[in-house]
Amino acid sequence: MTYEQLLVLQAIVSEGTFRGAAEHLHKSQSAVSHMLKKLEEDIGFLLLSREAYRPQLTAKGEVFYRQAIRALEQMQQLRTTARNLNARHEASVSLAVTATYPLTPVLNVISQVKQQYPATDIHLSRETMAGPLERLLEQQADIIITTMDGVPADQVEAIPFASITIAPVAHPDHEAAQHPRLKTIREMQSYTQIIVADSSSGSARQSRDLLPGGLRWTVSDFAAKKEILLANQGWGGIPTHMIEDELSSGKLVPLNVEGYPPRHSQLFQIRRRDADTGIVAQAIWQQLTELQTAP
Repeated sequence: MTYEQLLVLQAIVSEGTFRGAAEHLHKSQSAVSHMLKKLEEDIGFLLLSREAYRPQLTAKGEVFYRQAIRALEQMQQLRTTARNLNARHEASVSLAVTATYPLTPVLNVISQVKQQYPATDIHLSRETMAGPLERLLEQQADIIITTMDGVPADQVEAIPFASITIAPVAHPDHEAAQHPRLKTIREMQSYTQIIVADSSSGSARQSRDLLPGGLRWTVSDFAAKKEILLANQGWGGIPTHMIEDELSSGKLVPLNVEGYPPRHSQLFQIRRRDADTGIVAQAIWQQLTELQTAP
């Protein structure tokens, strides 16, 4: 049994086909099939059933696979440790943070790490919707902070990071804010909803909480959205931490919209399992983790 054989098994299961595994590993399909067969011969039982179009783990294969994943993770950690012991800090580290989360805690972490590793460049981007995930999967970010929406859980390490609340609001003079009663979706369709565009390039979904059939005004970020709401040019959902003062002063007021209650969203700090983590990236990861355990 070898490390490479376990990687082949993981690729077949995660990709769903031998062909997909071969493309993922940059090997020929025959090589992938041969390595899996050799692994099965070494351990003395079948790991995958080939009866269906897509190979399925056998009962014994399920148990073996769970242990194999743990072994691969431990090997990856060991490789990272060896790399860090044998190398200097990396030249740059990239982070992508969802625009719904306040930057201050992240900036504090970066400031502390920069004091220890001043020669490392830190790249920080603010992303919306699927933007952080796209940066991670395309290896343009080492660490991201976002929700688990669309995240391939078997390919990443994810730790709960923070919770935010997004609530529908409008200017107090907005027609939809004149009465506290529940507004139906049909009523709200005649009012312009301000939405923030998805910063990813491949996602078809433009915004969450999008009112079907309604008027829309798309902007690039929440700062612009907030200004438009304050100018009484529409309504929309916005993280409550961004409008605490406006809600307290009455410059913005909550709306009671059918199907659009305040939404509580769990954010995670996420990194790829298959990527080597450098010294600086590990320091940032650890300090982000400690943010959640601080009193």
